[in-house]
Amino acid sequence: MIFVGIDWAEHHHDVCLLDREGRVLATTRIPDGVGGLAALHAVLADHADDPASVVAGIETDRGLLVSALVAAGYQVVGVNPLAASRYRERHPTSGAKSDPGDARVLADLVRTDRHHHRPVAGDSPTVEAVKVLARAHQALVWTRQRQVNQLRNALREYYPGALGAFGTDLASPDAVAVLAAAPTPTQGRALGVADLTKLLRVAGRQRNLAVRASQVRQALAAPQLAAPPVVAAAYSQVTAALVGIIAELTQQVTALEDDLTRAFEAHPDAEILRSLPGLGVVLGRPGAGGVRG
Repeated sequence: MIFVGIDWAEHHHDVCLLDREGRVLATTRIPDGVGGLAALHAVLADHADDPASVVAGIETDRGLLVSALVAAGYQVVGVNPLAASRYRERHPTSGAKSDPGDARVLADLVRTDRHHHRPVAGDSPTVEAVKVLARAHQALVWTRQRQVNQLRNALREYYPGALGAFGTDLASPDAVAVLAAAPTPTQGRALGVADLTKLLRVAGRQRNLAVRASQVRQALAAPQLAAPPVVAAAYSQVTAALVGIIAELTQQVTALEDDLTRAFEAHPDAEILRSLPGLGVVLGRPGAGGVRG
């Protein structure tokens, strides 16, 4: 059994090979791409007769390099960078961090502790496509939430009525529509029930329009502490910018949800997967396969 640590970077990868006892068999640096992969195969061929006897540790579980290693028949272990960092602290190879040293740490980690980490499976292209879209969807949802948190912090400083109207649901179509039309408390108080009803209808609300408009009107018109006008004006510009970003992110999240739904439905086992107890509906819509982020 040969244990390989690969410290990957954008343009090159440092490699360290260990035997069962932890002795260094070889170290090298390979370029990224097909040439580097061929060089890695050549180094491994000097020490292993069977690809299945090679266990490689790398701080990622995706990408072209990982896919090529799995396809070649090597056992690939995706190591969480935080886990690698903790292991590095427990087993320092030198007083300073270095790429070659990190490669040896990864090799030693899979030699002694690979049972604590998840092997990388060789997924089909269809599954890989679903994973790519799912990760992108998650990243966009998280990005939107960070913008929502900034918006909440801004409103807390000058526009508590908006927080009273929408609470934590600041990414909702209702909140985006009203805050885009009335980014200051003065503008919010000027909106009547008829104005709010129209805004909510255009935003897509179909049920309880009058009731919701009255609730929002009551919250915006309620007595509240006021910031100095010049400060409120500055915060309103921040709010307008954040609302615009949130609205665009919501459109892109919805588009990715549609793409993810189609990719999931293209999987030959989609019907079986949907039938599993507790799996439910993806992204909150029929046939989409997961939970809305």
